[in-house]
Amino acid sequence: MTYYAKLHPWCIIRSLPDMRSLIVARFRGRNDAEAHLRILKANTPNIPYSIIFDTTPETSDSTVKPGMN
Repeated sequence: MTYYAKLHPWCIIRSLPDMRSLIVARFRGRNDAEAHLRILKANTPNIPYSIIFDTTPETSDSTVKPGMN
């Protein structure tokens, strides 16, 4: 996860076919995300968008891998 992503955890995502999703925009606060979502829905009412709080864990090289003792 990049530093920018850590500072902007609120995401607007667009649902795509085959259970995929696309992050459209990232925000620091939920209020900003909700305001942007209202604009997106007004301009493109047929496309499904939703807001999520992205808490993707960061992978670390310090974890012990099986068989690497």
